[in-house]
Amino acid sequence: MARILVTGGAGYIGAHTTHHLLRLGHDVTVADDLSKGYRHNVPDGRLQVLSLHDRPALDALLASARFDAVIHFAASIAVGESVREAEAYFHNNVAGTLNLLAAMRQAGVRKIVFSSTAAVYGDPDSVPIPETAPLRPVSPYGESKLMVETALGWMDRCSGLRHIILRYFNACGADSQAGIGEEHQPETHLIPLLFQAIRTGNPVTVFGDDYATADGTCIRDYIHVCDLASAHAAGLDHLLAGGPSAIFNAGTGEGHSVRQVIEAAERITGEKVPWVIGARRDGDPPELVADSSKLRNQLGWKPAIPDLDDMIASAWDFDSRKHG
Repeated sequence: MARILVTGGAGYIGAHTTHHLLRLGHDVTVADDLSKGYRHNVPDGRLQVLSLHDRPALDALLASARFDAVIHFAASIAVGESVREAEAYFHNNVAGTLNLLAAMRQAGVRKIVFSSTAAVYGDPDSVPIPETAPLRPVSPYGESKLMVETALGWMDRCSGLRHIILRYFNACGADSQAGIGEEHQPETHLIPLLFQAIRTGNPVTVFGDDYATADGTCIRDYIHVCDLASAHAAGLDHLLAGGPSAIFNAGTGEGHSVRQVIEAAERITGEKVPWVIGARRDGDPPELVADSSKLRNQLGWKPAIPDLDDMIASAWDFDSRKHG
């Protein structure tokens, strides 16, 4: 199997992917500055605490082993925060990645799987969204990811760095076998916020109910985080087998509105979710649903947990254990 460096592997999606790769037999090293991730998410002996802005530390890590590929997660991810702190998002997501790419080139590592986002599409003309849809982000977060995608395209042409870009939709759920799940601080993702509202009685805010959707709330494509981890593994296999650079959407192809997610959470938990309507959040398109047929057809991937109730049940199990 391969020796893989996972940047941001102590965070939510990175940690799930790390555990998945280890189960497949890969030798995984995690690089994370622990600004958002957690040491307890990473198996013993796998974590190197460093920042992507520390070039000497990156160079030393990449020189310490002959890595076959990098899977790059480390980034700031909150859409609303990116509108308020645009310069920080460009610094972390773009400058940090360019530092990593330069260090990879120096070390002779020529394969990368990149964690991108459906936010590169902005407000799409139609759904489900194919990879060929226009790219017009409506937030600095989405723009920062698109800037990295652009850089990767040029790196492929200019220096032979091959890439798989995965444009995520809404990751959710938890891995009961590994005992990991969502622990963002502050939490910005809908499903754990619903559980928080149930526990505390403090209503969760739904950002707008006047969108051009059936019930007025935003529609998103939810994908179980373990299925997202398997998509990274499929992309990695493609590169290790000599496959060319490619871009894939990673989603289930089915959209659920915020109200529908609330109803599903109430079904799974047996509790009422207190919620209130607030103002729209900057940078939120009305509907984002993936056309993931390219990922399914070209890499042979398919979601193992496509049902929203099952996704929420796994998240509720993790949340209950954490707060029980």
